[in-house]
Amino acid sequence: MLDISNICAGYGSLRVVSDASLTIQKGQIATLIGPNGAGKSTLLKAISGLVNIQEGSIKLNGAEIVGLKPHLISRQGILHVPEGRQVFGLMTVEENLLLGTHALGTRPSRDDDAETLAQIFRLFPILQERKQQEAGSLSGGQQQMLAIGRALMGRPQLLMLDEPSLGLAPLVAKQVFDALVELNKGGLTILLIEQNARMALAVSQYAYVIESGRLVHEGPSEQLARDPEIEAHYLGHGKSPAGPSPSKVNLQVVL
Repeated sequence: MLDISNICAGYGSLRVVSDASLTIQKGQIATLIGPNGAGKSTLLKAISGLVNIQEGSIKLNGAEIVGLKPHLISRQGILHVPEGRQVFGLMTVEENLLLGTHALGTRPSRDDDAETLAQIFRLFPILQERKQQEAGSLSGGQQQMLAIGRALMGRPQLLMLDEPSLGLAPLVAKQVFDALVELNKGGLTILLIEQNARMALAVSQYAYVIESGRLVHEGPSEQLARDPEIEAHYLGHGKSPAGPSPSKVNLQVVL
């Protein structure tokens, strides 16, 4: 689905990501783990067209997207949920969600809007309960759910998330990750950046490790989770501080 070849990207003349190549298969959850400052967020921004790509190629379903403006990349089906949620605090939950339809470029029908909203409300019932509440008054976890829901309103082929568990209580983080697993079961392809490497490896099928802007390891997530070097450098010992691995939730979501 997404093929990235020898990407070098950064800010102006500053190179943050160097010679990165990775492939995201359709229907997969792939994760990118690594220390703070390693270039994880910059790589996602490069895919979204938000930072300068100095060299390399990014193809979505065989079509080159390097050089496209961010809004045109979103219309191709790549939606990005950035770190920090970035909801519109003075707008209601429902208004925030409907803003997500602008990623499509053309206004969907009201019936399509209603159907997608219903799917999101089944996934995150608290958003329906609070759909007329100002987004800025939601808890951090609820705002994260809203940011994900807003992206889903754009009907992505590929959903990219940057640190979705950041600042969340363990049980809330688990709820968010349970939702991502359920979305993937419905066919959505996901690229996940997550500081909680243990949880990221638990929900994904394939993983990449980045250090100092370079990809240094890759492989099936289950295999990397058992790798002594990955364990020592990224997983620590004992259970993840974010609690148990996400489990199956009783939802039927098709997006």
